[in-house]
Formats: sequence, C-alpha cells, structure tokens
Amino acid sequence: MIAVEIPAPYRPHLRLGTCSWKYDSWKGLIYDQGKTYRPDDYLADYARSLNSVEVDQWFWSLFPGSVKLPEVRVVKRYAESVPDDFIFTVKAPNALTLTHFYAKETNQEFRGKPNQNFLDNGLLEQFLARLSPLGKKLGPVMFQFEYVNRQKLPSKEAFFERFGEFIARAPEGYQYAVEIRNPNYLSPAFFDFLKSHKLGFVYLEGYYMPPIGQVFDRFTPETAPFQIIRLHGGDRAEIEAETGSVWDKIVAPRPEAIRAAVHITRHNTRSKTLTYVNLNNHFEGSAPLTIERFLKALSEED
Repeated sequence: MIAVEIPAPYRPHLRLGTCSWKYDSWKGLIYDQGKTYRPDDYLADYARSLNSVEVDQWFWSLFPGSVKLPEVRVVKRYAESVPDDFIFTVKAPNALTLTHFYAKETNQEFRGKPNQNFLDNGLLEQFLARLSPLGKKLGPVMFQFEYVNRQKLPSKEAFFERFGEFIARAPEGYQYAVEIRNPNYLSPAFFDFLKSHKLGFVYLEGYYMPPIGQVFDRFTPETAPFQIIRLHGGDRAEIEAETGSVWDKIVAPRPEAIRAAVHITRHNTRSKTLTYVNLNNHFEGSAPLTIERFLKALSEED
C-alpha cells in the first residue's frame, strides 16, 4: 500500500485526491489486495488514505431531449461512506457548461445544436439541491468549459458577461471554480473576472492548455481562498492502450508537472490558500502512484 502522509506544514492547506475512485487495479495501492469489491465498497476504503475526491460522473448529464442529474440516494450513500472531515470536489453538469451539443453527438437531430440549458440558473439550483446530503463535505463545484471558440461565443467579453450574470444569481454559501480549456482566455482580464466574483481557478495540466507551471509563472492567480490543480494528462486513448486500462504503474512520467504542482502548493500554503490537488490515472498511468511521487517531491527541501 502506498503511504499517504501529507507533511505537517501543508496539512491545513492541502486536500489530496483522485479523479474518480472505482478501480480494481488500485488493489495493493490503496485497496486491499485480497478483498472482493462491489461498486459501493470502494469509497469507504479510499477515504482511509485520502482526504478528498473529485466526482466526475455527474458531469455527463446532457442527452438528447433530457438532462440527467444525480440521484439523491447515491449522493447520500457517498456522504455516508466517508468521515466528517472528508471533502468532495464536484464537476457541475455539462448541461450547464456546453454551449452546444457535441459535434459527435450520435443523435443527428441534436448534433451541434444550441444547448438550451447553457448557464441556466434553475438547473444549477436543482443540481445543488440534489447534492444537499453532502452537507459540509461538499467542497468546490467546478464549471468545466470546453474549448469555447468564436462560433460558440463571439469573444471573451461575451463569456464574462454571460457567465457573470449566471454566477451573480447562483445560490450563495457554495464555493465555485472555473476550468477553461481555451488558452486564449488566460489573461489578466480573465483572472480579474474570477477575482471579482470570488471564483476559484482550476489549473489544468493537459487538454492543450499551457503547462501549469507556465500559467503560474505568468499570472500567479489569486482569485479566491482556494485553488484546484487537476493533473489530468493528454491523449486518453493513447494511455488507455498503453495500460490496457489497468492503472497500477507509471507509464508516462511527467516530473516537470509534478514539480510545478508542488511549487504552486508551496506558494499557496505560504499565502494560506487552500489547494486541492486532483490526480487522474490518465496523467501518468496510476493516480495513487502519482500521489506518492507528488508527496515525495513535496517533502523535499524547497
């Protein structure tokens, strides 16, 4: 089993977790080797080692003619599976963040058509109501936007106006964060916009975005009392073919990105900014082993 021990100076300001958790190939890393796991069994054992997790599954919500939101019974089960000090970071439904249906939508009637649910405050309220069983275990809600080009929204300013109106009417008492996947949006104006609305910034390593170290060096974002670092990785199909979707070894080491995540975490700790580090199997081949590598780097002298 990997040793997950956050160094003492960082504990008040660091939440460490993975993107999803139901992987049988993590046996011997964070799950018991000899245990037979049902889908509902993993999370309780996961929470013995890690203090947060990213919920990705509720992002996939937009379907032709309907929107699928979380089942309250599932949310309740997740909440009951973890200790009181555990935190979930949750991706908001893509029904809220997609301007249009995917161009590869199998239903030709909807393919590439405008999404009428885009930034709909009523839908956000319904989603948050479904998450209510999480209570204080709910951390940041992340709005993940795809590559928003001029065919989808004419300019950054149009995005700021539309999203600004939406977030101004969003329910209070929640933490919200933004992940953008168009590098052209990264600018002082973008970070000023996030700060004016107290929105957390999501560093994304992967998906054609600049390396997170470059983003930090250029902008040093300080937009909210928290930030999220998502070490996501590049081409999913390539690494899935290399691993056979067995996530128990490092196959694509990315030491520079790990060092950048450590550097950002150290900076945030000094400024008392809470950092969530969410690691994906697709980043290096095994999220738990990347966590081990991250913690080793974090423990070394600055």
